[in-house]
Amino acid sequence: MQSSSFDYIIIGAGSAGCTLANRLTEDGRTRVLLLEAGGWDRHPLIKLPLGWGKVLLDRVYDWGYDTEPEQTMSGRRIEVARGKVIGGSSSINAMAYVRGNRADYERWAGHGLPDWSYDKVLPYFRRQETWEGGAGEYRGGGGPLATRRSRYQDPLVDAYLRAAQETGYALNDDYNGARQDGFARMQMTIRNGHRDSAATAYLRPALSRANLTVQVNSLATRIVIEGGRAVGVEYDHKATRCRAAAEREVILCGGAINSPQLLMLSGIGDPAELSAHAIALKAALPGVGKNLQDHVAALLMYGRRDASPLLQAMRADRLAIILAQGLVRGTGFATELPGGITGFVRSDPGQPIPDIQLLFIAGSLAAKPYMPPFSKPFGDSFACRIVLLRPKSRGAVTLASANPMVHPKIRQNLLSNQDDWSKLRAGIRIFRELARMPGLAPHIAREIGPGADVTTESELERYVRETAVTAHHPCGTCRMGGRDDEGAVVDSELRVRGVEALRVVDASVFPDLVGGNINAPVIMIAEKASDLIRNSCAGSISKSWQRREQSA
Repeated sequence: MQSSSFDYIIIGAGSAGCTLANRLTEDGRTRVLLLEAGGWDRHPLIKLPLGWGKVLLDRVYDWGYDTEPEQTMSGRRIEVARGKVIGGSSSINAMAYVRGNRADYERWAGHGLPDWSYDKVLPYFRRQETWEGGAGEYRGGGGPLATRRSRYQDPLVDAYLRAAQETGYALNDDYNGARQDGFARMQMTIRNGHRDSAATAYLRPALSRANLTVQVNSLATRIVIEGGRAVGVEYDHKATRCRAAAEREVILCGGAINSPQLLMLSGIGDPAELSAHAIALKAALPGVGKNLQDHVAALLMYGRRDASPLLQAMRADRLAIILAQGLVRGTGFATELPGGITGFVRSDPGQPIPDIQLLFIAGSLAAKPYMPPFSKPFGDSFACRIVLLRPKSRGAVTLASANPMVHPKIRQNLLSNQDDWSKLRAGIRIFRELARMPGLAPHIAREIGPGADVTTESELERYVRETAVTAHHPCGTCRMGGRDDEGAVVDSELRVRGVEALRVVDASVFPDLVGGNINAPVIMIAEKASDLIRNSCAGSISKSWQRREQSA
């Protein structure tokens, strides 16, 4: 077994891991090891926004997770894409920049977590970004992550916004600002025409630091716990079992699926479940793996009457030029996602904040290159994902085996709560009404899915349960809680209860879902965690640093 020693070991080079790797090595002295099970993010389709669909569907940079057969979703296994690559899911997501609603963080604060109120987290949202409009009360102007509005050009996009206004909804210049309600251009993490993932924004600027070691293709298999303290990590790298010691802390950033799995493999979890897999108990925390939540998304699809820019761009001879232009110059069609519009609405006027998000897709989901006369173009269409923002349904991540190579069991129980279905049903009604408005109707040939003839409650519910997917925002499986919250896995400073020198920093610590895409909140949590970690060591020099100074 190969062995080495560091001050901090970060497990997982996703959004949180990359952020922490940057912040914790800023002083030039703190030795950090960053472990990533996947490889580097060098593929050109990761870099180009237009490549997102193929990257997601091919699942090359994905853990390949699927749920167990979901009885609430017609017995289907639901795909659970999670990034297995430097940058994690920020390297394979749709680049949406959404912080959630102010009320989400006030709700967290009300559950015994006052340090996670909106006023307490806003500085970390501002610190993470460089907003195209410059710094302001709500926005940051000098952070690592580039954020800007979508610039996708398509007559359908303008028609969509007109239809929203005709339906009575307001336009919102900045849903990450003073208010969230309304329709707007989607804010994206794109810099100079290329994806600005956590890897490009946070990790790459830190790679030249001598105190940062990045180890790719390294699967963490166990957190080593001795005397109630996390002292290191065992991992497999190129068929070699390795062990690294952590003199200060082990920081788990594996995400909502991998983090609870590794905790359980390390002896932290429900005693009965660990015993069933003959895993020695290190800390009894029954909440590990519980409280799994995700945004469920229903899909409405429409045949398009006029030809879309996407249909024209996907002709193979044009596409080759478009991709080259995007890669080399960072300009042209490949530097945007077809769509770029979102809306935050309320399922009924009595809701205090928006509980439905509409994600507009301006091109066919079946788009692929074609070349007449050798192949025919795909059928032109557009779609909208209707996303339920704060579901009551809960699932769980459990072990399938004590072998780290075996995927855990994932049960999401989507739409298992009837109130969730009622709100999602209202969201479908809202978009169907919008599609009948004069601004959008001229672009619609027909409703493809579920079809205009599907109108009854039972027919619509059957369609949704047979076709709905997740919005890829799993969270909550190592949730944080206040001092008196017995079901919480980590405390308000993200320290695992019952184990010293071990933290979890990723979406798994969310107490519950926020109202929108979660990449920005995950980075916020990591930014805040970097201060918590550094402050815990303030006023003292690590023993390892003292030894190095003395030996020098």
